[in-house]
Amino acid sequence: MSTDPHAAPDVAFRPPWLLRHPQIQSILATKSPRRRRWLARDGRMEAACQPLLLDAGDGVRLAAYWSPQAPAAPPRGRVVLIHGWEGSHASSYLYSMACTVYAAGFDVLRLNLRDHGGTHHLNREFFHSARIAEVLGAIAAAPVRAADAPLYVIGFSLGGNFSLRVGLHGPAAGVHPRLAIGISPAINPRATMQAIDDGPTLFRWYFTGKWRKTVQAKKAAWPELEVAHLLGERSLVAITRHFAERHTEYGALDPYFAAYTLDAAQLYASPTPLAIITAADDPVIPVADFAGLRAQGALRAFDLTRYGGHCGFFDAIAGATWAERRVLQLLDAPR
Repeated sequence: MSTDPHAAPDVAFRPPWLLRHPQIQSILATKSPRRRRWLARDGRMEAACQPLLLDAGDGVRLAAYWSPQAPAAPPRGRVVLIHGWEGSHASSYLYSMACTVYAAGFDVLRLNLRDHGGTHHLNREFFHSARIAEVLGAIAAAPVRAADAPLYVIGFSLGGNFSLRVGLHGPAAGVHPRLAIGISPAINPRATMQAIDDGPTLFRWYFTGKWRKTVQAKKAAWPELEVAHLLGERSLVAITRHFAERHTEYGALDPYFAAYTLDAAQLYASPTPLAIITAADDPVIPVADFAGLRAQGALRAFDLTRYGGHCGFFDAIAGATWAERRVLQLLDAPR
């Protein structure tokens, strides 16, 4: 169901019953062969792609992949895409969205957060989820083909949280998106971590396994780092508690979570228009996190679908997902 009063009549997401299970939707988001299919049928975004190393300020460097439209084709705008935790510029869900918006005429920047996409060696300190300043710095340092081309920011899961915070904090840092969209955004990190710990074993193994690989890669790049305390726990909440105490400026779990928790009052009062797309059956992001939210104030669109899983929204195995088509509607909507 959508609570966006400006939505098109067919905005409701109705996948066939074979695709409705939330774990199927969530697995397809990361494991479907969408990247290979895009390369087979329309490789223009990849052909235009240029790797970048962006100066994000304070000595921080973030990697990105920039795909501008052909020189003879003025872009309809610039789209910055931000992956989820332990994802990257090449994640299936992000790559497919990038190709979709590129095919629609937008320049595309796929930004890697610190320590993602094989960039553990670029910055000594660990990534953490409150590092919004460097994301804003990287966006400000990214190429701009046309000064009047509007900026849009789209993020998934934790990247959806970052995207919404770019909308909240960007104008004060000189970054002015026309719209910031969070897809399955983790707006309540404590609830998200607990949902992963309490949810299907498959998801807990997936996230804790990827986290251990990140810690090991960080240790390989920076041998002097002490990381043994991060590898012994099986619970994400316990791992994050140790991490917050030893590797963030917050010193404890509660203030760390508070630094990137988003509530309705913040979203409604944002200086930037915002949009949220999420699913009631998401096994990672509890639907209770969105209780009471509606399209109001700066939150121009709030789409809460019955199905979709985590960053899925597949109504067919091939072709654009419902979320990709919905994003194009939002980018085209009058402001």
